Amino acid sequence: METLPDAKPNDKYWVISQLVTTRTAVVQDITTLLNQLHTQLAHHYPSYRKFFSELDGKTSLVFFEKFPAPYYLEGVTIQELREFLLKPSNYACSMKTAEKILTLIREDGCTKREYQEDRDFIVQSHIRRIQRCKEELQGIETRLAILMTETGYKLETMYGIDLVSAAAFVAEIGNIHRFSDASKLARFSGIAPVIYGSGDNHKHYKCKQGNRALHELFYRLACRQIGTKRGSKEPNNPYYYEYYQQKLLAGKTKTQAIICIMRKLVDVVYSLMKNKTEYVKPTVQLKQAG
Repeated sequence: METLPDAKPNDKYWVISQLVTTRTAVVQDITTLLNQLHTQLAHHYPSYRKFFSELDGKTSLVFFEKFPAPYYLEGVTIQELREFLLKPSNYACSMKTAEKILTLIREDGCTKREYQEDRDFIVQSHIRRIQRCKEELQGIETRLAILMTETGYKLETMYGIDLVSAAAFVAEIGNIHRFSDASKLARFSGIAPVIYGSGDNHKHYKCKQGNRALHELFYRLACRQIGTKRGSKEPNNPYYYEYYQQKLLAGKTKTQAIICIMRKLVDVVYSLMKNKTEYVKPTVQLKQAG
């Protein structure tokens, strides 16, 4: 760490970093609000988890804001409920879905309680705040997309890196040219092993220093590479999947094998940022782990 050059502030990198930090805070706010909303809805709609696939989906939020408690649906027909949900669901809501919701509500029975109006207000308040947070999230990501385009980096061409994670890499790394080579970036990320000993007697130990946020980004990226596609056993990235298997056969633990992949990914990310090139997926199968 002592041999790394001092960081030279750059407004673009600083703004990206601040936007990433702000986005993380907004996501945490949404998570907190959703947990609180779950608690409230559990009292009002015991079967609410069966209504929609995601509580924070547009259709779900619109429904619970309009009908914060079951008694709001008194007299509402299956056709009327379907028509109400058509637009927020992008016209995907069927009569069957509307019927299922109303049937579940009837089976739950009466859930109206004392101070029900205040309970309803709390549900609607949570939903309004979640919707505002989602709007903020969209605004942040729009700005990030513009700034990331200006950097010229093409990190998103690699599987496992989307706009948000690409921006997070840039936020933590900053100007790539402050690292003379990939090994310096690996040490900064806490991925390069630490050597202890003297002469011919020395051992490698896992580094517990470095930028832990960047270390986590490389860890998640490595896990995505060796994962398999849904519904099949086809690996997301055959090159790294094969490399991972070979490391396991060589006696490495799963954690050690993933760290080996992380170190390779440092080279990839360093090259992509330094040269501003697109990622090219390797097609040659490895025969022996390097």
